[in-house]
Amino acid sequence: MSKNNNNNKLLEELKLQRDSALKGGGDKRIESQKKKGKLTARERLSLFFDNSEFEELDTFVQHQSKDLGLDKKVFDGDSVVIAYGLVNGRPTFSYAQDFTVLGGSLSLVAGKKIAKVMDLASKNGAPIIGFNDSGGARIQEGVDSLAGYGEVFVRNTLYSGVIPQISIIVGPSAGGAVYSPAITDFIFMVKEVGQMYITGPDVVKSVTGEEISHEDLGGSIAHATKSGVAHFVFDDEAQCINAVKKLLDFIPQNNIENSLVKDYQEIDSPIEKLRSIVPEKSTEPYNVLDVINNIVDSEDFFEIHSNFAQNIVVGFGRIRGKSIGIVANQPAHMAGMLDINASDKAARFVRFCDAYNIPIITLVDVPGFMPGVNQEHQGIIRHGAKLIYAYAEATVPKISVILRKAYGGAYIVMNAKELRSDLNLAWPTAEIAVMGPEGAVNVISRKEISESDDPESTREKLISEYKEKFSTPYIAASRGYIDDVIDPGDTRKKIANALDIFTKKHSENPPKKHGNIPL
Repeated sequence: MSKNNNNNKLLEELKLQRDSALKGGGDKRIESQKKKGKLTARERLSLFFDNSEFEELDTFVQHQSKDLGLDKKVFDGDSVVIAYGLVNGRPTFSYAQDFTVLGGSLSLVAGKKIAKVMDLASKNGAPIIGFNDSGGARIQEGVDSLAGYGEVFVRNTLYSGVIPQISIIVGPSAGGAVYSPAITDFIFMVKEVGQMYITGPDVVKSVTGEEISHEDLGGSIAHATKSGVAHFVFDDEAQCINAVKKLLDFIPQNNIENSLVKDYQEIDSPIEKLRSIVPEKSTEPYNVLDVINNIVDSEDFFEIHSNFAQNIVVGFGRIRGKSIGIVANQPAHMAGMLDINASDKAARFVRFCDAYNIPIITLVDVPGFMPGVNQEHQGIIRHGAKLIYAYAEATVPKISVILRKAYGGAYIVMNAKELRSDLNLAWPTAEIAVMGPEGAVNVISRKEISESDDPESTREKLISEYKEKFSTPYIAASRGYIDDVIDPGDTRKKIANALDIFTKKHSENPPKKHGNIPL
């Protein structure tokens, strides 16, 4: 046999072996996946990477387990596909669990494959994106499968704040499988397809007697609105993947780089709309998104966690082409008060921005913390402290604009000057005080009002005097707590000019192993 014939035979054998591996669990299981409205692992990667081009690794790896019939269920590549390529023209690493192979169950081999691609992502300073579609640990492997999870969890933790980590839930994610996504920076879910729970409905019923469906227990809506586990929910996988790509476009590749600078169209004149957004009546609601969209480039604001803790808004935008993170109280929901969930939501976002060199813009209109027995007993003190910690620790450029109310401890929490904020601005509509004028007068002038011949008139007069003496932005500005009181129409320009200068900011925290955030 000639050398060429032998080479041809080897190449043909390689092709057959690769074609077999690319079928995952086989045609029948692929067909079953399709009937559920789900893509296969490699189809997901093709949608994700530019031009559907990616390099796959460990295509021929197999598990070595022999117990409980596993010796007859061996598939090339096992239950996960790992790959790298370009996304938005930038290097990106990914893994996609393959549900057609033993239900996507995690084996020791699968865990090591995921660990390998995470290590490569870290070494190359690139994001890691995981497609989660798994029934959990491979029971037949026992403790070996749990060790596979350990390999993944430790890398999730060590690489947190080093490279962006994003989880896409495109199927079940049960038991220990949920903890890797929980450590990552952002979680995307596909509606009526993605599910996350520690224990399934059957276990819940056997232990507590409660009956609940898979979707109601751990579906996308439950996690996007109630638990806050999911940051995004989309109707199908294509929409979900496109949103992940958009998010990646706002953030840097790693913790030592900056985000990409995009082209933008400058707005030279004052933005008239900003002058009329805040109502004259201080208790009247308005949508803070109207403020945000008039500040960022092209009204392009990418909101995070939009369905959870809606009394606070967080997300990414650009000003003069540079990425920024925005945290804003939302007067249109619960008057913009801070509660447990809002504190957690904002604190996590602030820490992400700080880890990845993204300046933080804070828009303040907060009447205080949510009162109530439930909030106190569930730990609003501890949760609110997380937001203080996050802002105080952050060393990226931090700019605040007080739009209207800034009362009490909630004013301090929302990036006050004392939390090492770089620039604190206020609109003329700003009210900065220990509490609202009505409440303050009720506390400090109760006797005077009750003894007055005309209590209501006296009360109104005292409220007016309190506003003039204690809560106007000029009082805070006279003491240096506010750097400037500005025309609302100039807000974008003021922020943009500051960011052009503050990009060179250098600030370091005291040397330490790490702090002890009040978790």
